[in-house]
Amino acid sequence: MAEEIMEELDGMESLEGVEGSEDDAQKGKYMTFQIGGEFYGIAINYVNEIINMQPIAGIPEVEDYIKGLINIRGKIIPVIDVKVRFKQPSIEYTDRTCIIVIDVNSTTVGLIVEKIADVITIDEKQIIPPPSLNQSPSGKDKYVFGLVRVADEVKLLLDPEKLLSDEELEPELAE
Repeated sequence: MAEEIMEELDGMESLEGVEGSEDDAQKGKYMTFQIGGEFYGIAINYVNEIINMQPIAGIPEVEDYIKGLINIRGKIIPVIDVKVRFKQPSIEYTDRTCIIVIDVNSTTVGLIVEKIADVITIDEKQIIPPPSLNQSPSGKDKYVFGLVRVADEVKLLLDPEKLLSDEELEPELAE
């Protein structure tokens, strides 16, 4: 499945140099992946590549969701376990576990996800904002900018800038 998705990404990259074509080809496309029993999506324009799990060099005294560093063709990039970032217990990595390499504001980061699902096209009109409830204990609500129903599943669309930010969105109110 990851190979098929990479072929689709490669096809989109071949449109570089044709004015406006790359943006048009990527508009409304989301890479979807699974963490636990939930499906998430990230806009395809942030995605550089998908790689298999590889050895990760640990970094001392960093947040627990920052798993360490990997070397991709001579470039050292930090890797984040998205499940741990959502304040959920870490899982044992399997042969389905992948790293989605994304670029956000000129920062390249790897996101460890349990399983790649698909590339889907979403019309902006289909995206609904998440309910304005208090942040859940899992912490993932602050990273979600929208929800979309695809077939019988709801996919949570992530804002990668917020996912990589250590800043809290709102100060907690004192009781």
